[in-house]
Amino acid sequence: MQSKVTWGTRERLRAWLILARVPGIGPRLAGRLVEHFGDPLRVLAAGRAELQAIGLKPKLVDTLLNSPEAAADADLAWAEGEGVWILTRDDPRYPPRLAQVSAPPILLFVRGDPEILADPMLAIVGSRNPTPTGRETTKGLARYLAACGLTIVSGLAIGIDAAAHTGSLEEGRTVAVLGTGPDRVYPAAHRDLARRIAKNGALVTEYPPGTAPLGRNFPRRNRLISGLSLGTLVTEAAPKSGSLITARYAVEQGREVFAVPGSIHNPLARGCHALIRDGAKLVESAADILEELAPLLGPLVTEAAEPAGSGPRDSEELDADYRRLLENLGHDPVSPDELTRRTGLSAQNIASMLLLLELQGHVSPCPGGRYCRTA
Repeated sequence: MQSKVTWGTRERLRAWLILARVPGIGPRLAGRLVEHFGDPLRVLAAGRAELQAIGLKPKLVDTLLNSPEAAADADLAWAEGEGVWILTRDDPRYPPRLAQVSAPPILLFVRGDPEILADPMLAIVGSRNPTPTGRETTKGLARYLAACGLTIVSGLAIGIDAAAHTGSLEEGRTVAVLGTGPDRVYPAAHRDLARRIAKNGALVTEYPPGTAPLGRNFPRRNRLISGLSLGTLVTEAAPKSGSLITARYAVEQGREVFAVPGSIHNPLARGCHALIRDGAKLVESAADILEELAPLLGPLVTEAAEPAGSGPRDSEELDADYRRLLENLGHDPVSPDELTRRTGLSAQNIASMLLLLELQGHVSPCPGGRYCRTA
């Protein structure tokens, strides 16, 4: 019986799954083996002498000759479920941009629509603990770019990743790259978000069913986030953020890197500033990204109109006291006490005005009881 999940025979897919499960054989070596023998079935059929003749160490030969067939059969059983797919590297639906990177995964486990993986994509990544401004900036950019026709890729983490997925789902589609097996959702709080993504995009991973959220998996999955995409946008990141790993992969893969600048007082802006110093394109609006990607996109993506009512009311419509408060607030976090000193307004007035400005979208609360202007 031929599986619904791949191009070719079920036996051939099973061979790919076995090869992917062999400890010590990563994507690079697996690719070399298949290239040498011409087919994954022939790799598994090779004898000890043939495997040693191409330079495999005896311990790895022993492991390969005792391949994990039971685990591969469990993977095949998973793939018979509704809305799930396994794409081998030679499947026509395997994402073409990912196939171009060094040592692409030999298998992808997909929940959702595998055809979306050929869409023009932009990765958006950043801090797991963003500022309110960073979260809203990310959501707004993702929403606008999705409306323009780009599919947004991120990693399903809390913070910037979640904002990117949520914003893009409002106007278009999104892809989440997992650091777990396709049957797991991490963090568990994002189960509902994962269901929405599977319905309006895809969840993708190179890890087989049953893989737990191990720490070492997440930096490795970042190469898939950048590899699927035409470019990577970092909106907020500390100097040693995992998001910078994704940006580094993007550079190595010959993809564009974008970064949103921030306040010099915001530690989550320092990673972005470092990227900009190293040559990343500074992003102040979605137009900066579309302009840079235009030669790669051609007619596939069109600029969307700014959604009506998507931003706060023009500050010029506010009365003088509110405008004075905004002018003294600036974009760096400020305490109400400092605003009282700067403006001469009473603490009671400051508190009520900040509440109204927050409701209107002009102001965002920050940690420590402080406030800053919304981007």
